[in-house]
Amino acid sequence: MKLLRVGPAGGERPALLEDDGTLRDLSSVVPDVDGRLLADRAALERVRASVGARILPVLDPVGLRTGPPVARIGKIVGVGVNYRDLAAETRVPIPAEPVLFLKAPDTVVGPDDTVLVPYGSEKTDWEVELAVVIGRTARLLDTDEEALAAVAGYTVVHDVTERAFQFERGGSWDKGKNCETFTPLGPWLVTPDEIPDPQALSLRLWVNDTLMQDGTTADQIFPVAHVVRYVSRFMTLYPGDVITTGTPAGSAVGRPEPKPFLRAGDVVELEVEGLGRQRQELKDARPGE
Repeated sequence: MKLLRVGPAGGERPALLEDDGTLRDLSSVVPDVDGRLLADRAALERVRASVGARILPVLDPVGLRTGPPVARIGKIVGVGVNYRDLAAETRVPIPAEPVLFLKAPDTVVGPDDTVLVPYGSEKTDWEVELAVVIGRTARLLDTDEEALAAVAGYTVVHDVTERAFQFERGGSWDKGKNCETFTPLGPWLVTPDEIPDPQALSLRLWVNDTLMQDGTTADQIFPVAHVVRYVSRFMTLYPGDVITTGTPAGSAVGRPEPKPFLRAGDVVELEVEGLGRQRQELKDARPGE
């Protein structure tokens, strides 16, 4: 299934995208797409039973905003340096264990919402990533099979990052990862039955129509199952939590000088195979707003 949430920010309603492109309103079946739904097998079966039945109202997508596909996210766990080509490009050693950081849920916006360049930023960067959404409580998982069984679905995430804040201001990476609007998510939450192998997905990102990233999850150092299992050793994962699994080579930080960091007026488009496409226009954040 492809689940999504549509409508104005803060007023999204749950929806279902059918294979023929028809958008249907799920409001009469479930209240929202969130951790509670993802952990409720009976509710998910009600949604699944409605697929193709033509019993749900059709929504006109024209002019209808797509919001983040998951509401009320508990936490976002990021993985850094998780592609071999990225490690080679940036001349960073292959990590022995996954590099983890946290992103605040209030950085999440819809897949086509405006991204704000932080006040004083000179090094705002792009990162297309596969995101994993958790569907059951997971702690101290022992096997990859258990890890994949905890996955409710997959989606696209743009892990926007300010590199000076991340690397040049001391402390943790979190300062470069948590600026307002820095986690566009969506458009869809795609259930695992439609993504039989999360290690066989292409990822691409364009800036102003120029292809900047072109990778595959087959290049991940730590595959999805390993990452979920690893994270569960250090923190409990709950339904609706999100893990962003790293970005391939091609971000501005790995390019020759002068590095083409993002500026107001730039347009970023990105996609992950089978999970949909995002498009964001960048604007300057203004102090005090």
